Amino acid sequence: MKTGHRITKFMSVVTLSAVLLATGWKGAEPVQAAANATPSYEVKLLLDTAQVLNADGSLKNGIVNEFQISEEAQRLKVEYFDTDSLQLNDEGWNVRFRKKEDKKNYELTYKKRYTVTDGNIDAALTQANKEGFSASDDNYEAEVDWGYNKQTLSFSNDRKTSASKGLSLPSPNQALKQLQDNLPGKLQNWKSSNWGKQTLANSRVRGPVEVSKYEGSFQGLDTDVEIWPIRSANGSGTDNIIEISFKTSDYNVAASNRTKLINLLQSKGWLIPADSLKTNLVLERY
Repeated sequence: MKTGHRITKFMSVVTLSAVLLATGWKGAEPVQAAANATPSYEVKLLLDTAQVLNADGSLKNGIVNEFQISEEAQRLKVEYFDTDSLQLNDEGWNVRFRKKEDKKNYELTYKKRYTVTDGNIDAALTQANKEGFSASDDNYEAEVDWGYNKQTLSFSNDRKTSASKGLSLPSPNQALKQLQDNLPGKLQNWKSSNWGKQTLANSRVRGPVEVSKYEGSFQGLDTDVEIWPIRSANGSGTDNIIEISFKTSDYNVAASNRTKLINLLQSKGWLIPADSLKTNLVLERY
């Protein structure tokens, strides 16, 4: 009986081996890491207020004509939330609440930023991937902000809540509640369980800033000119931060047209050769 049992067991193993060889089954494959995200690109450059604005705050004819701006400005209000010590910003996170005058919703944005060093976008994408921002995550839009000197990679999670048309914002407490209710998981548990939730709960409003946005065109690309009247450092007035920008999904299109735009702005005397820090200014001055 024991000999027969051993023969039967041996035949079972042989049969199973034959089946595995025939089907090519190799056992569980190792889990492959998700690919890096593929970013779009937004070129952003600063304009000299004295050269492009009239005394009444409107755009001068030269820039209107150059970028084929024909419509009235779209108006929107923007505010950010962070703690007194800017804990969210220190971790590379910005939490924004925005209302466009002509839209029936509030726009809630949770954005994580990564510094791009020496133009090495792939290295920034790899670092972001290690922290959970990969091509497989369709909750976030990857974008490289490309300024005069530097590039910044960001991942944005956008949500909308219902509102009526106009520029009215809810109270800061109500806006903060909406931001808390829609908090994405990556931010909620960023440093530890519920870190983001607790940090946001301890945040206060920064702003609002009433922005004027003009739509135009450059090299066939949709181009925006935004005027941000941000509280001055001493609080006695406002500083106009003016930014011109365009977006594209193609790196080469971004690179070549950025150079063309810089050259044009320099030739007109409109360019400020520096990077835009408008978000930081809002966080610091309100």
